[in-house]
Amino acid sequence: MAGRASAEGRGKGLALPQVPTIAVYIAGFIPAVWLFYAGVTDQLGADPMRALEQGLGLWALRFLVATLAITPLRQLFSINLLRYRRALGLLAFYYAALHLLTYLVLDQGLDVRAIVADIIKRPYTTIGMATFVILIPLAVTSNNASIRRMGGQAWAKLHRLVYAAAIGAILHYILVVKAWPPEPLIYAAIVAVLLGYRVWRAFFRPKPAKRRAA
Repeated sequence: MAGRASAEGRGKGLALPQVPTIAVYIAGFIPAVWLFYAGVTDQLGADPMRALEQGLGLWALRFLVATLAITPLRQLFSINLLRYRRALGLLAFYYAALHLLTYLVLDQGLDVRAIVADIIKRPYTTIGMATFVILIPLAVTSNNASIRRMGGQAWAKLHRLVYAAAIGAILHYILVVKAWPPEPLIYAAIVAVLLGYRVWRAFFRPKPAKRRAA
């Protein structure tokens, strides 16, 4: 979901302890387990459904931000976490799916008419649904077989949609809270920096001089 599998774990960078990818998945699902447990045991406050829904959505955003941070960390600070980028991207998708399921089942009770009306009426729902739709092809193609079948360049172009997903997730978050607390603005600033860095690197970073043939 960002990052070519064949390149994962390779490349120059700071030597870090090698943590198995499965450990990232296990650790990544701990917040979801806790949120559902807290909901069942009535530890999520006066509106547990809303707290569960927003908690899952916030973790989806956190993993999406972590995915976007992998490249700048490697290029600017020589911290190589490429081997974990796919896992982080998929965790972002899984949390987004849990966030959506909580909304569909617990919030709307699978009432199709109410869901459609909510999508039309509320911009944050519209943006949230559109963001999840963007994440689907990225998750489906986050495997080596898809890279081989599509070709590296086509696959990389598709996975640039993660930038649109990050923008959509931030807009969804800001509109959901219906206020201006610092937390969504902090996440918005982080995403802006991560995407801004990519724009700078693509268009304004000085190109290395071409070597002349001897």
